Amino acid sequence: MAEYDVDLDRIEEAVAHRATVYPRTAVSDLFEGIVEFFGKYSSYIWVVLMLLIVGNVVMRYILGTNFIALEELQWHLFAIGFMLALSYCIVHDDHVRVDVVAENLNWRKRAVIEFLGISLFFLPFCGFVLAYAWPFVERAYQIGEVSAAPGGLPARWLIKSVILFAFGLMILAAVARLFRVLSFLSGWPRPRPDKSAD
Repeated sequence: MAEYDVDLDRIEEAVAHRATVYPRTAVSDLFEGIVEFFGKYSSYIWVVLMLLIVGNVVMRYILGTNFIALEELQWHLFAIGFMLALSYCIVHDDHVRVDVVAENLNWRKRAVIEFLGISLFFLPFCGFVLAYAWPFVERAYQIGEVSAAPGGLPARWLIKSVILFAFGLMILAAVARLFRVLSFLSGWPRPRPDKSAD
C-alpha cells in the first residue's frame, strides 16, 4: 500500500468557506441587530433542550415513568431553536451555498448574483411560506388545536406560529444583506473576506 503525504491544513484552507462582508448601512445594522438579538438569546434553547432530554431519559429508565407533554416539548424546542437559527446563519453568511462558480468571479459579479438570488428567489420563497403559514396558524388558533396524544401539549398554534416568526426574521436578514449588496453595487468600497469566519 502506497503512502501519501497529505497536508490536512492545506486541504481545510482550500475548502473553508469565507463569508463576504459587504459595506454596512443603517438599515442593515438595524435589521441585523434584531436578528442577532433573537439568535443569541435563542441559543439558550439548546441548553434547556439538553437538560430536558436528560431529564426525560432519567424519568423513563430510572424512575420508570414518562410525560408525553415533556417529550413533545423536546420536539418543539428543537423546532424553535432550528427555525430561529436560520436567520442568524443568513446574517453571518454561514448558510449552505454552492460557490463553485461564484468563487471564480470578481466581486461585482458575485454581488449581482447575491442580489438576484435574494430578490428573485429567497424573498419570494419567504413570502410564499408566510402566505401559506398564516392560515395554518390561524386555523389552529380558531379550533383550539391541541396535541393528538393523551397528555400532550395544548395550544398547538403557538408552535406553528414559530414558522411565521422565523420566516419574518429570515426576511429581515435577507433585506439587510440586500441593502449591503446594493451599497456595494452603488459604489461603496470593495467587500472583503470576513476574517472572523476563520
